[in-house]
Amino acid sequence: MHRKNIQLVLLTGVLVTSGLFSPTARAEATPQRIEVTAKRFTFDPGEITLKKGQPVVLVLKSADVGHGIRIRELNVEVKVGKGGTAEVHFTPDKTGDFVGHCSVFCGSGHGSMAFKVHVVD
Repeated sequence: MHRKNIQLVLLTGVLVTSGLFSPTARAEATPQRIEVTAKRFTFDPGEITLKKGQPVVLVLKSADVGHGIRIRELNVEVKVGKGGTAEVHFTPDKTGDFVGHCSVFCGSGHGSMAFKVHVVD
């Protein structure tokens, strides 16, 4: 019985020193929160940079009518009603430059509403 307790203490020490339970490991799992405001016919900010593999919470706010963001290559889509807020959770799994577009018709300039996402290593 005494030998099993010693093994348990040694195993715990190995896990703690390996970083499995370190604060850094837990901090990496915390999503990056990014707020974007949509208004006719722009997004603010109009472009963002993300890190591959880092979880993201994208918060979309509408300053006027209904809007949305769709980024096909990253499987991201979120829609928000007039004056509302919505969010989408995702983790970029590839690097590159991606362009999202407003996915809710919002008026005559709707087709020019673009949002750029840069995903880096």
